[in-house]
Amino acid sequence: MGMTIEALAEQKVPAILKNFIGGAWVASTSSEKLVVPNPATEQPLAYVPLSNAADVAAAVAAAQAAAHEWGEMPPPERAGYLFKLREALLDNRDALTKLVTTENGKVYSDAAGEVRRGIEVVDFACGAPTLLMGQNLDQVSRGIDSEMVRFPVGVVAGVTPFNFPFMVPMWMLPLAIACGNTFILKPSERTPLSSQRIVELCAEAGIPAGVVNLVHGAVETVTGLVTHPGVDAISFVGSERVARIVYETSARNGKRVQALGGAKNHIIAMPDSVLEQSVPNIAESAFGNAGQRCLAGSVLTVVGEARERLLPRLVEHTETIKMGFGLDEGVTLGPVIRGEARDRVHRLVDEGLATGATMIRDGRGTGPSTGYFVGPTMLNIDEGSPLAREEIFGPVLSVLYAKDLDEALRLMAETNEYGNAGSIYTASGRAAREFKRRATSGMLGVNVGVAAPMAFFPFSGRRKSFFGDLHATGRDGIEFYTTKKVITSRWF
Repeated sequence: MGMTIEALAEQKVPAILKNFIGGAWVASTSSEKLVVPNPATEQPLAYVPLSNAADVAAAVAAAQAAAHEWGEMPPPERAGYLFKLREALLDNRDALTKLVTTENGKVYSDAAGEVRRGIEVVDFACGAPTLLMGQNLDQVSRGIDSEMVRFPVGVVAGVTPFNFPFMVPMWMLPLAIACGNTFILKPSERTPLSSQRIVELCAEAGIPAGVVNLVHGAVETVTGLVTHPGVDAISFVGSERVARIVYETSARNGKRVQALGGAKNHIIAMPDSVLEQSVPNIAESAFGNAGQRCLAGSVLTVVGEARERLLPRLVEHTETIKMGFGLDEGVTLGPVIRGEARDRVHRLVDEGLATGATMIRDGRGTGPSTGYFVGPTMLNIDEGSPLAREEIFGPVLSVLYAKDLDEALRLMAETNEYGNAGSIYTASGRAAREFKRRATSGMLGVNVGVAAPMAFFPFSGRRKSFFGDLHATGRDGIEFYTTKKVITSRWF
């Protein structure tokens, strides 16, 4: 298929993407399709098919056909394929970064970080022989031994979002196949090109037919996966509303499921924050990736004197942010994903203003005339504002004020029902320790605005940010993609 940045530039008419099923690229049996534009230029890049239940069934059948042989392959042999995939990804790192920028809109540096984080999961998965080790106890009773052994779950599916079109598929695919499962990827219909390229590189790495499959689509495709009896487990990343539906539907259909949802992350700025480092870091957390990430800092709680010290510096910093296409020199902020996303951000800001918020910096209507741009926007709010509760998913920072750390932590706990991430900026070890113990989110940063864990740690959202028992990545990922047998033996 050759879904490279060069191929996209050369094509005269946008191609209709194909599914990858059983080691072959096949056209969807559905005639429905959507255009995939570059969100910075609005140039059509491709058409993505909206696959139907028949396409899903074909992918499941291919995955089932490959499951036994792949699951029986010794873990060191499976790891060998992952080492080859890792080399292919490293060889194509720059092209993958440009592809992410082109289809998603994020700037090159953000895309490069995403690609690096995705490859880190492959690094982790290459350790499958060690990660898959079981446990044993000799002489658990007189003449009796016990052991725990891990086995693949079977056929697993991953449903991924638009905002990290490379990294999130890589949270799932390497670990799933390293554990001996076969895998079906359903990428976001808004950013399908990175997933297309990942699957191409899997094929180039020699991963056997049917082990990795790709089905493009939208609601009907997801419904097909979560209800198909041949799918044993579902990994999902998306909005809180859809995560809940996927979790409940998958569980009702007897599947193992992890569903990562939305977020409303708080940043607490203490009076003793080190301004030189804190200000650009907070700005990156709030406005990086156009605010379209579940780890974005979207509420800044300014404590005491930080209002006078930090806030003016932060507003001043936003004036240095340059909007445009992420591959152009000097650009530090890209567009949101679609015109509907831009319009939603505008609407939510208007609703906030109508209910008492006041504008600090209005970024609406700024930036290039072509593309789906929203400039950095900051508002004063109170804890009753809808801007304190609803996930905006755009470059909007709402500012609360607190007299001390106790009040800031109360605001963090009570103003929203999410629990994905939170950060504190302080020079005080005591304040940092108190924050770590009392904050209500699962991923915390101390002087770190985007508290993204490395691949060998779990992505640990809580409350309405996560539905399930085992998180993505780290040892949780290994546990999710394996099932256990405990064997008790006696010999006469």
